[in-house]
Amino acid sequence: MVWKPHVTVAAVIEKEHKFLLVEEQTNNGIAFNQPAGHLENGESIIAAVKREVNEETAWQFEPAYIIAIQLWRKNPESPSFLRVSFAGKVHSLAADQPLDEGIIATHWFSREQIAAKQAQLRSPLILNTIDAYLNGEHYPLSLLKSYLDLSY
Repeated sequence: MVWKPHVTVAAVIEKEHKFLLVEEQTNNGIAFNQPAGHLENGESIIAAVKREVNEETAWQFEPAYIIAIQLWRKNPESPSFLRVSFAGKVHSLAADQPLDEGIIATHWFSREQIAAKQAQLRSPLILNTIDAYLNGEHYPLSLLKSYLDLSY
C-alpha cells in the first residue's frame, strides 16, 4: 500500500498584532485553529488557501508569501499531514455569509492569548507557524508550481 499524507493549507493572518483564528467543533471537542483545510481535487494550493479562509471566516484572503511547508503526524497511528502555511492579508468581509460546518466563530488573538490556549489548539503547528512568521521566515509564492491537466 502506498503511503499518502493529507495535503492541507493554512493561513497566518495578522492585524494590529492579533491573529485570526477559528473556533471549531472537532471530534475531540472545541478547538482553535488557523483558517485551514484540505486541498481539493483539481485545485491549486494557492486557490485552496483562498477558498478555505473564505469558507471558514467570510474574509477574502490574499496570500503574500509562504511561511513553511510542514510534515506533521501526531503519533505513528495517526494520519500524516503535509501542510503549506501562508501569510497574507484579508479584505472584504462578507458578514452575512454562513461559515463552514463546524465553525463556531472567528477570533482575533494576540500571540500570548493563543499560547494561553495551547491545550485547546488543534495542532502544535499553530504556534509553530505563528512563531516562524514573527521570526521573519518567508518564501516566495513562486516556489509553488501547478501543472494540473498538463499533457505532453
